[in-house]
Amino acid sequence: MSLYFGVGLYVSANSRKGTWGTGAIKIISEQLRRELPGLRGFSEESIKKMRTFSEFWSQYLNRSPLATDLKHRELHAEIECDNFSLSKWSPLATEINREEFLSISFSHHMEILHKTKNINEVLYCIHETVVHQWDKYTLRNILKVGIPNPENAISNNFVQTMNTTRQAMKAIRMFKDEYLLDFINVEDIDAQEKDVDERLVEQRIIHNIKRFIMTLGRDFTFVGNQYHLEIYGEEMWSDLLFFNRELNALVAIELKVGKFKPSYLGQLYAYLQVLDDKVRKPHENPSIGIVLCKSANQSYAEYAVRDYNKPMGVATYKTISDMPKEMQHILPDIDELQKLMNEDLENECNIEK
Repeated sequence: MSLYFGVGLYVSANSRKGTWGTGAIKIISEQLRRELPGLRGFSEESIKKMRTFSEFWSQYLNRSPLATDLKHRELHAEIECDNFSLSKWSPLATEINREEFLSISFSHHMEILHKTKNINEVLYCIHETVVHQWDKYTLRNILKVGIPNPENAISNNFVQTMNTTRQAMKAIRMFKDEYLLDFINVEDIDAQEKDVDERLVEQRIIHNIKRFIMTLGRDFTFVGNQYHLEIYGEEMWSDLLFFNRELNALVAIELKVGKFKPSYLGQLYAYLQVLDDKVRKPHENPSIGIVLCKSANQSYAEYAVRDYNKPMGVATYKTISDMPKEMQHILPDIDELQKLMNEDLENECNIEK
């Protein structure tokens, strides 16, 4: 990859601002193949990809070269092949996970850059590729459907476990990484046993089920809370159970008042097994499980959920007490917000008519 980056920089400098003509890259490619029979990876198209790769990443990774460096390279036609040396990365590249960046192939990088040049989306795609171990073709299919908003993407294993990439991307867009439960005030929850706290949060949600469904998003239908499941004489209860029409799947939500723990996934996985075997209808897609907890390390949650073979995700929630005091007073009432949304929808319909 260092070689490709160096070649790309050299080609860019000479073809964009230098004296090379429009057919120079093609001539260079043909000459390389004549002089080095069997050489692969240096077709005209490949060299142009190297140029694209280096032009994008040089602004984020490479140190700013001195004028003397540029002069030296031009005079001696040098290609700097060690630009990925950690010592030469820009101090400004603190947001880039270098290990992840170097863990995927040049082909993966180009699939991503062909889809987007937004640095946040690029870094998100690199991270997801590494965490989920996508091959080039899986990544390509995912990018065809579209890139979720990196700021709101839930930690999940949907791509690996759902029937199609399109279905997985629907699910990724359906669920957020964080929800605001503004009808819950943590100060009202007594510091008792954890199970009592979780049951109290659950009861607050049940009493405000309309608000909670609106918070989740579109096409959710409430099935029940403490939904009874039984298999081989063993009983279990799912905290909250919904059905989503868009995904055509049951959605089990497991509530936790503390920080995310990998053991929560094992518990949720058992629920999904029974739901799929005993509750799911033949025409429905496999059930989806969401751990909804107070806090979570998103990258760790993605890592923990990766090897489960049922679709699961980890999301967090904030309550009104978690919001800055100045924000608490300006948050709109949910009923008033719904009223305004309905009025906007009616206006749009009238305009279309």
